[in-house]
Amino acid sequence: MELIPSEKGFELVHQSGNWVLKKEIGFSPVEMLVASIGACGAYVYEKILSNSHVDFTINKVEISYDRAENKPAKPLSRVVITFSLRVSEEEQGKAERALKLIGKNCPVMQSLDPEIAVVEQVIFV
Repeated sequence: MELIPSEKGFELVHQSGNWVLKKEIGFSPVEMLVASIGACGAYVYEKILSNSHVDFTINKVEISYDRAENKPAKPLSRVVITFSLRVSEEEQGKAERALKLIGKNCPVMQSLDPEIAVVEQVIFV
């Protein structure tokens, strides 16, 4: 991976087009980290549900976050990942229990400071 400076800010070089890492134009580095947490969690959750033979559809994944405003750099303090999931009523318990396995199997979450709380929740639609 390579970051290059430009008149827009720092850009992450990508073959299909560079990603500007500046909040006013694209996503800030903190937002990219939050998105990475959510995307990794979603891929892991899909894998867990598939391996558990649960028939499901993820309609969307919403991610919110809080920052530690009392600390100088205002690092992340909490990330909430909400999965909107279509699954039969009989499989909902299994889908809820599977949430506990996401953090243990997500390399992005495993790389975070332990002070950052990651909360996974599911809404059945």
